[in-house]
Amino acid sequence: KSQPLHLTPAGERLLSSAYEVLKTIRHCERDLARIAEGGAGQLRIAVECHSCFDWLMPAMDRFREGWPEVEMDLVSGFHVDPTGLLIDGKADLVIVSTAKPRRRIVYEKLFRYEVFALLARTHSLTRKEYLTAKDFAKETLITYPIPDDRLDLVREVLAPAGIEPERRTAMLTVAILQLVASGRGLAGLPGWAVQPFLDRGYVAHRPIRRKGLHATLYAATTETLASAAYMGEFVETMREVSFEQLRGIEAAG
Repeated sequence: KSQPLHLTPAGERLLSSAYEVLKTIRHCERDLARIAEGGAGQLRIAVECHSCFDWLMPAMDRFREGWPEVEMDLVSGFHVDPTGLLIDGKADLVIVSTAKPRRRIVYEKLFRYEVFALLARTHSLTRKEYLTAKDFAKETLITYPIPDDRLDLVREVLAPAGIEPERRTAMLTVAILQLVASGRGLAGLPGWAVQPFLDRGYVAHRPIRRKGLHATLYAATTETLASAAYMGEFVETMREVSFEQLRGIEAAG
């Protein structure tokens, strides 16, 4: 009857044992998959956003502990058609922010997040509680050099409102933030990707629309590779590591 509820010593012991049993079962399933599938495989990973590397690299390191025989590599650079890399056999898994239906492509939700408007701390728009599409009309929008249909802010907010602000692009998240901080324009980026800079007050941030702009990050692969045991475990490992290391994300449902 404690408030708040907490486990008794017996409950703590039982919970600890349950975790160990689940860990043992997981290792057993992994070994059986190796026997059935021959163990070897490869994971060439393409990523839309450089900020993903902050949690992707630890996920890769953790995955290697259980699957050292799976060869892993990163497909660098921005790609106009990331899921096309899967179909062309140039990548085995891509991390994307949209899940467009496509033949032979399977999407797994990783997590849900909020996209914030980023602006210089001295910008006049900081007096507003949230920004709308019209607030971007006379501003310069700073984005990654990728198609508009892969930019949440443009696809979900600006394009439907017919707003087409001036544009500027930068390859790296830190470069976008530097341009925003120096008053060169506004940006719309995932909160989890820029949280350290927000904590330091490097730039200001505001929700986009009254209820915010939310999006989901996905892992995409082919139907054939999706059935491989090592692929399923890598996707689950990415989820685990992202929730351990990132703030402001939630289960995608």
